[in-house]
Amino acid sequence: MSRLNFRIEAETDSSLARAGTLTTLHGEVQTPIFMPVGTQATVKTQTVGLLRNAGSRILLANTYHLLLRPGAEVFRKFGGIHRFMNWDGPVLTDSGGFQIFSLPHSRSLDENGARFQSYVDGRMHLLSPEESIGMQKAIGSDIMMVLDQCVPSTAEYPHAKAAMELTHRWARRSLAAREDSPQALFGIVQGACYADLRRQSVEFLSSLPFDGLAIGGLAVGETKNEREDVTQATAALLPRSLPRYLMGVGTPIDILEAVHRGVDMFDCILPNQLAQRGVGFTSCGKLQLRRTAYKFADETLDPDCPCTTCREYSRAYLHHLIKTEEVLGWQLLATHNITFYHRLMREIRESIVENRFMELYRERQPKLVQSDEDYPVAAPRKGRAPKARRWQRIGDYEVHTSPQGFSSIRQISSAEIMHSVSNPAEEAHRLYIEQSRLSERLEHAENDSPLVIWDVGLGAASNAMAAVACFENCGTPLRPLSLISFEKDLDPLLLASKHTSRFPHLRHPAPHCLLEKGAWQDPTGKLEWQLLKGDFLEHFENASVPDLIFYDPFSFKTDSALWNPAVFARIYRHCHKTDTELYTYSASTAVRASLLASGFYVARGAFTGPKTETTIALTRPPRDPATLLGSEWLQRWNRSDAKFPAGLPAELQPEFEKRIMSHAQFTIA
Repeated sequence: MSRLNFRIEAETDSSLARAGTLTTLHGEVQTPIFMPVGTQATVKTQTVGLLRNAGSRILLANTYHLLLRPGAEVFRKFGGIHRFMNWDGPVLTDSGGFQIFSLPHSRSLDENGARFQSYVDGRMHLLSPEESIGMQKAIGSDIMMVLDQCVPSTAEYPHAKAAMELTHRWARRSLAAREDSPQALFGIVQGACYADLRRQSVEFLSSLPFDGLAIGGLAVGETKNEREDVTQATAALLPRSLPRYLMGVGTPIDILEAVHRGVDMFDCILPNQLAQRGVGFTSCGKLQLRRTAYKFADETLDPDCPCTTCREYSRAYLHHLIKTEEVLGWQLLATHNITFYHRLMREIRESIVENRFMELYRERQPKLVQSDEDYPVAAPRKGRAPKARRWQRIGDYEVHTSPQGFSSIRQISSAEIMHSVSNPAEEAHRLYIEQSRLSERLEHAENDSPLVIWDVGLGAASNAMAAVACFENCGTPLRPLSLISFEKDLDPLLLASKHTSRFPHLRHPAPHCLLEKGAWQDPTGKLEWQLLKGDFLEHFENASVPDLIFYDPFSFKTDSALWNPAVFARIYRHCHKTDTELYTYSASTAVRASLLASGFYVARGAFTGPKTETTIALTRPPRDPATLLGSEWLQRWNRSDAKFPAGLPAELQPEFEKRIMSHAQFTIA
């Protein structure tokens, strides 16, 4: 018998959306429901009073982090998390599986569980199914999750299958470890994007006495369309009588789409995390409050919102707080965003109960994908035709044409534009081809071994095709070229290849052959272009050591996993025995500090577009030491508020600082 007594109260025509109620140890929860993420027994910047006023009914906390600090004994002393954090509503605890997945090079995994090193005190821990459930029992959460092995959604079939089967074995052990606890326990369906594995996982877990089932392993590499397809196919297989939880998803439009496909429960860090970066979700779309357009904006953030932020503060004030990095700005935007999410969930539930969900879906869907970059806050100047707002789309991407007339690819969900200011072909030539002296390297070879280039972030292939063009313009290059592109999502290139009139660099057989076969070779046989599709972090250590790295993933906001110190340290270890040079558009203090701490020599790169500097990282000192960051940069870094990369634990900061201060490049005259 279920410990949640879940009951479905309404279902809809022309949709799989449903409304229900589940009963926890700390009260009822009406679904569909969004759970704010309180990883360490707190939702960042939010008091429990603010959360209640915003409409929060159930919170999520994380077993992995709470195991390391404050630890099980603290929760046992306080009688659980509710008294500890003064929250009287239900709490769901994640098992820690995703956090273990996020540290692939700081842990080892076997049948017993995951062994990892604590970021708090450096001690080794074994997180087994029994340890995970034991910790969750000590926390006293209303809903516990089984320990699972999460793999990228783009994982190869054998890897995904093995992880799913291990998750199943751990699920049995988790159930046994719960014993007679009154806490509910959810199983987690795995299987990456493989329909047969997802079906096997549902069949296995449905045979066990779980109180609910979660869809795991999504939002970790797949496209938006793939995520929606897997969600719909999996939800359709899940028992109707149990609540369905889509883990780690997502944006408001993601949630609307998933409710449409039959999901009941959601969690995500985005409303709070994006608030820190100045993003507000509103009834008229997503707003980037960092934009100068809001400097004098006297209107409220969202006229339809009753939250304190919208009642009492202007967009101009929020803009000021975000630009000055005042914590109050983060708090006010987070309060609003969480309120927005809860209001959206209430509206969705009401529409399901009243059997008008599809009407609401059609009304809200276009608004939830809008941003202030689609709909400028200032009207076009008189006499100028309004910019076209809708282009053919593929997946999460659309064609964007700048006021200067060149076209780029825009990611809809994040509103980020690849090469938003400069012509992509010109930027690629200046930033990567000219700086790396690629033509010179190809024409004056000291040996006949291939020159290896890593193209990290294929995108619409602007950088890769600039390298191909350079090779072809050399006439008779003496040195072969091996070009290796890394990309997990080919939709940008597929979209651009359908609009070659706007992306003239793709009027060439190479990118089309790459899309079809994953590789291309020029007629001379001296240029080979290979695509390694999937997560860069999974593939690069098996690739040939590069001479040049064109490091061009999306920004930290969208591709944060590729910009942290651990990744740069792995790249350095892979390349340090070779004379390797890395070029990137970013000149941020955090990126440069991370490269230095990893062992690279770091120099100033050429300006491009709006950036007065870019960055070059080298495994050997450059020919011109004058380009290296020197004592002036070091002094600024020591004074910087962004001295350490975001998320770097305080315990690791002294060692990080020591590696930079003792770096050989600061002793070079």
